[in-house]
Amino acid sequence: MKAETLHLKRMKKWYGGALVASLFMLLVLRYGVMKNPVDESYFTNSVSTNGTNPLEWVHFTGPPAVQNPENASQVISIDTIAFSLFAQRNLSKGEQQSLLTWNLLKNLINHSQALPNGVEAIKEAGSAWNSLMALIEDEKLGYANGNSSRKAKEKQCPHFLNKMNATEPDKGQYKLGVPCGLTQGSSITIIGIPNGLLGDFRIDLTGEALPGEPDPPIILHYNVRLHGDKITEDPVIVQNTWTIAHDWGEEERCPTPTPDKNKKVDELDWCNKLVGKDDNRTVSLLSHGSRRSSMGLQGVKLRRYFPFKQGSLFVATLRVGSEGIQMTVDGKHITSFAYRETLEPWLVSEVRISGDVKLVSVLASGLPTSEDSDHTVDVEALKSVPLSRQRPLDLFIGVFSTANNFKRRMAVRRTWMQYPEVRSGTVAVRFFVGLHKNQIVNEELWNEARTYGDIQLMPFVDYYSLITWKTLAICTFGTEVVSAKFVMKTDDDAFVRVDEIMASLSRINVTHGLLYGLINSDSRPHRSTDSKWFISPEEWSEEKYPPWAHGPGYVVSHDIAKAVYKRFNEGRLKDKRQG
Repeated sequence: MKAETLHLKRMKKWYGGALVASLFMLLVLRYGVMKNPVDESYFTNSVSTNGTNPLEWVHFTGPPAVQNPENASQVISIDTIAFSLFAQRNLSKGEQQSLLTWNLLKNLINHSQALPNGVEAIKEAGSAWNSLMALIEDEKLGYANGNSSRKAKEKQCPHFLNKMNATEPDKGQYKLGVPCGLTQGSSITIIGIPNGLLGDFRIDLTGEALPGEPDPPIILHYNVRLHGDKITEDPVIVQNTWTIAHDWGEEERCPTPTPDKNKKVDELDWCNKLVGKDDNRTVSLLSHGSRRSSMGLQGVKLRRYFPFKQGSLFVATLRVGSEGIQMTVDGKHITSFAYRETLEPWLVSEVRISGDVKLVSVLASGLPTSEDSDHTVDVEALKSVPLSRQRPLDLFIGVFSTANNFKRRMAVRRTWMQYPEVRSGTVAVRFFVGLHKNQIVNEELWNEARTYGDIQLMPFVDYYSLITWKTLAICTFGTEVVSAKFVMKTDDDAFVRVDEIMASLSRINVTHGLLYGLINSDSRPHRSTDSKWFISPEEWSEEKYPPWAHGPGYVVSHDIAKAVYKRFNEGRLKDKRQG
């Protein structure tokens, strides 16, 4: 993005190019382009304005979301959910600061069927919220005994875990608990030796089973079969997922039977082309006409090999990327596995290893961990500036974050949240965070919210498919909790040039009908089923999308944000997934 547009610089690589469009621009069924009142040479592809109705581009049809009678198992009691999530709690005024948007989103219950996983996210949030509130109530009533401080310390999310010299499995499985999930940059390193009759073994990254469910979901099933299976006699690695609702997903095999469809995950091959039976066959890694082949390297061929061998020590590392999980063995990339819907790395609660393998050790590093405020020397300087109704905001910035992204939030607090505009109170910043299915993470999140005062908790469990709800929450806070002239959305891995944004908004001098950012005016849905961003005609029937802003950061004027909140409450705001 150019410096004169949004002035954002990524602290890390954007999530695989995934572009989170704004709620009110992604869902358009028809639109009209108004003449830009500002010099077009300055705002090329950066500003979109509408001088009349702030949502004239959006055409709403159909009634609010209703329950589908065919999905009887998903029908939930609104009264039950409302009681769990929105009942009066014995919370102090300071604690209520993290719930300023909470009650204003009560209508989400009526629209829980509108988005994938909406029902599950609200039901799971009800359970998580009850557990968290029960713990807080116990502490306030003095039920915590003299060991409470030691217990709390033990519950903190560790940065590093290991299980060394593991010789005896637990009921046929080696297990390593991961109390606070995984995040981008986390890794699991396994050192072992395939043994036994076949040398086959499996590695499972599992979540937590919901109440009443016998088995937990499997976020990644990594199955090493040294002597093949029913499909092949050659050694093969099979990757998959499992949930009680959908059973096993589609297998991904390495070596792949369709090399021409070897997709990329985090710019790495789904399956390394060299992986295969060690039979002295060679593989050419260079295509005709490539730059390297023109340098005389066209004939370079490498020998196939399989990374695991019976009786041989291996060092395998599963690393969490932005798009999926990568496996390296003895320092070489072997496979990649893209995340599947609702099975995201923050859900992982345990590593399970079973089969014919002698395990030497398991190490988990780069785990999400919160910072102990008692040992944070600059904690007072990092606390948010109190909001004031008497002091109108020039800009409100809502930041998408997930519960266990503790380090990213601390990095934001220590960097661009220290701009004078933020510290003076003319610009306010809040993190919008959904609940976690893990109680330990929720406890850490609650303590973080109480310490810094800059977190807004959401009444649902975080799933990527529900980012639309967070966009709605940001619009709600920026217009109903505070009254900001402009409302901005960004991510917790972005660096926001607050000074440049304020200067640009001043130069623009447009306060109504403004959408400001990196605007895409010629975007088409991906129709290939092999694409990660596949959109079916049922989801979006038009040939092109309407103009929309790239998700890493965009600004809207107060009237746009206000209209989004108002139309949602009236049941007239639809997500593109509803068609």
